[in-house]
Amino acid sequence: MKNHERVANLALAGLTVAPLVVKVDPNLNVILTACLTVYVGCYRSVKATPPSETMSNEHAMRFPLVGSAMLLSLFLLFKFVSKDLVNAVLTCYFFVLGIVALSATLLPAIRRFLPNHWNEDLIVWRFPYFRSLEVEFTRSQIIAGIPGTFFCAWYASQKHWLANNVLGLAFCVQGIEMLSLGSFKTGAILLCGLFVYDIFWVFFTPVMVSVAKSFDAPIKLLFPTADSARPFSMLGLGDIVIPGLLKLKVGFKILFPKFGIFVALALRFDVSRGKKSQYFNSAFLGYAVGVVLTIIVMNWFQAAQPALLYIVPAVIGFLAVHCIWNGDVKQLLAFDESKTATSEDDDATSSKKVE
Repeated sequence: MKNHERVANLALAGLTVAPLVVKVDPNLNVILTACLTVYVGCYRSVKATPPSETMSNEHAMRFPLVGSAMLLSLFLLFKFVSKDLVNAVLTCYFFVLGIVALSATLLPAIRRFLPNHWNEDLIVWRFPYFRSLEVEFTRSQIIAGIPGTFFCAWYASQKHWLANNVLGLAFCVQGIEMLSLGSFKTGAILLCGLFVYDIFWVFFTPVMVSVAKSFDAPIKLLFPTADSARPFSMLGLGDIVIPGLLKLKVGFKILFPKFGIFVALALRFDVSRGKKSQYFNSAFLGYAVGVVLTIIVMNWFQAAQPALLYIVPAVIGFLAVHCIWNGDVKQLLAFDESKTATSEDDDATSSKKVE
């Protein structure tokens, strides 16, 4: 881990717990937390092989429709079923999911102190009576899951805002790290669709805001305020990575965030060309500007805002202007991580044959 990555991790951890001991302006907290989370997740996504989950153009086109169906279903569920019952079921669901996300987030730091065979030797566990279902894990993952289990137990029993935020940040980091848009074309399709999705559900219906207030689960970050009438400012995880379904290796699925995946793709594009953080800087700057604009407009009108209304044009606009200025439009549009991964695998196979 490079120094700037380590500093970003420490800064994010410090900012998360800071409201416990000092008064932190919630607007500043929202901006810094969102940007640091994206930064950390992007650099964690840079690996020898691209993220395991890749989105296709068809999936990107369907995402707003699937997201709309899920959002409306949750709205109707809270309207006709006891809110306490729904949230009790969700708490159990996110208890398991939180252990998985936290252990995966902590694993890189923990495995450095464990024997190599603990990190590499797989243990296969089959479900009783369903022998075809199996889960693979290592001893290191078990060790990483211990603090995650205790932390999720604290969240389930207390529902403290700090526990909520830590789990939410773990979901964000894992979402950015594990999922790839594949290409910038797919990313543009997805973001444009979600641009319309966010505006419609926030401005033209009460559905989005109602679900966010009723949903007692770590799908949003909470920032303490000094206002007793409104004790917390909220930032949906969807405004950090990409709303949709994050498929974890164990098969669980959750609603997860928005923009870090697109910014992370820009960083991996830079890495694939052997360049320093060239287009990553412009995409990341666009994201930061979009978040700041969201906060400014929200405070100006004192009303909930669809963050994608500001973040989508900023991210795509900053990246497009930079790319056009450098004359790299063809290279950027031609970039496809799945093809890059396939060619790397072919090269590795051919080199083994030569040996």
